[in-house]
Amino acid sequence: MTATTTAGRHLAIAHPSTELYGADQQMLESLTAALDGGWRVTLVLPGEGPLAARAAQRGARVVTAPFPVLRKALLTPRGLVGLAVGGTAAVVRGARWLRRERVDALYVSTVTLPTWLASARLARVPSLCHVHEAEEDQHRLVTAGLTAPLLAAHRLVSNSAAAREATARVFGSLRGRTRVVPNGVLGPPEEPGAAEPRDDGALRLVLVGRLSPRKGSDVAVEAVGLLVQEGRDVRLRLAGSTFEGYEWFEQELRDRVTALGLGERVELLGFVHPPWEELAAADVALVPSRVEPFGNTAVEAMLARRPVVASATQGLVEVVRPDETGLLVPPGDPEALAAALRRLHDDPALRRALADAGRADAQVRFSTGRYARDVRAELDALVPDVVTAAR
Repeated sequence: MTATTTAGRHLAIAHPSTELYGADQQMLESLTAALDGGWRVTLVLPGEGPLAARAAQRGARVVTAPFPVLRKALLTPRGLVGLAVGGTAAVVRGARWLRRERVDALYVSTVTLPTWLASARLARVPSLCHVHEAEEDQHRLVTAGLTAPLLAAHRLVSNSAAAREATARVFGSLRGRTRVVPNGVLGPPEEPGAAEPRDDGALRLVLVGRLSPRKGSDVAVEAVGLLVQEGRDVRLRLAGSTFEGYEWFEQELRDRVTALGLGERVELLGFVHPPWEELAAADVALVPSRVEPFGNTAVEAMLARRPVVASATQGLVEVVRPDETGLLVPPGDPEALAAALRRLHDDPALRRALADAGRADAQVRFSTGRYARDVRAELDALVPDVVTAAR
């Protein structure tokens, strides 16, 4: 038996992406919280990408290894059965790696990594899974396959009450085991100024996020089309790229922009990081997601002192206080989104009031300091300050 002090605790983090979108940024905040809490951190990624460099800069060791990741195409009853059959070898490999690396605790940063929690059980390593997903409209068999691995986790954290409820839709026992820890989001590096009304009366919009049906990029384009038909000068910049396999959606967006005659009013910028320059140049930030477990981009806009118009869905209703820190509209409803934008276009004082209140609220509720304390508390509950492990 050997004793390990707090400084020697070794945390492995398994993460499915190599990019720098919302869930990736949140994992970096968790990683930083662990490092600041005295953990040694090894981040395991499925490949190379910009996320690896960011994690290494913060002080983590980064390794790459192939492991199963649940992509949208696999979220079918047949796909999940195939994954379960093919995942056995991955579970064994993961357990061997955890033992070989003398890992004291495992942090799985999403439910889309189904084999890692089983690997931790096999290796007798305590594990925590951080739930970022909140799919409420899936087939129950798909939900069961997606959430069943969570039964093996020692601790569960979700980024919103909506995500917790979606997780517990089939296995109700998961609800009581899950602690809600709202995301902690970094704001702009400098104090943001207010968006000043423009002499030309134009309204400039930005939507930061994936180009996907989930994020409602198409809803934003349709809303802009409605406002332009009224004779309003409205511009939209879409800052985001597609997932592999969703190139068809980007083409559909481009075709629709052309059909509506918005070629000079809607710009597709591709992936943009960080988003601060785009937010600073905008009058209003849009988050028209059809489903959204939390909504980092809404918080970023609030921290950037820009009024937010978001969908009244899932985690976004926990982020935006309607008519106080932003406006909420029904998801998938271009007419409702256009009506909210019309209201903001005609009322610069309302835009400023929402922006100021949103920034003040986000600085308190979604600070990285509060988030780091919550994450460290969960990790310390997995492995106390002094751990004793058989090696």
